[in-house]
Amino acid sequence: QLQASGGGLVQAGGDLRLSCAASGLTFSNYHMVWFRQAPGKDRERVATITINGGSTYYADSVKGRFTISRDNAKNTVYLQINSLKPEDTAVYSCAARSRYSTTYNYWGRGTQVTVSS
Repeated sequence: QLQASGGGLVQAGGDLRLSCAASGLTFSNYHMVWFRQAPGKDRERVATITINGGSTYYADSVKGRFTISRDNAKNTVYLQINSLKPEDTAVYSCAARSRYSTTYNYWGRGTQVTVSS
């Protein structure tokens, strides 16, 4: 299972660090991905980190402000969000994809991030 946490109500320009804790899976065998979904919008993949943390990928909309990282010893993936904007308001969730899978093996419950202007 995956459980995201760390969301909240933040003023524009503020920072947040989201966490996604994994249990019941061998965390180090999975690429990890953060998604977000704003009301009335499609889900957006915002950041990916590979199994060993050697590579990261970001949506163009968040490059330079979002940083994904992982701690395999703690079975946790993080998303540092800086300089929050009102358009970052969304439910943020995490997902896990095994090395050779083309689909996501696990999805977590999301955490709400609300940015006030």
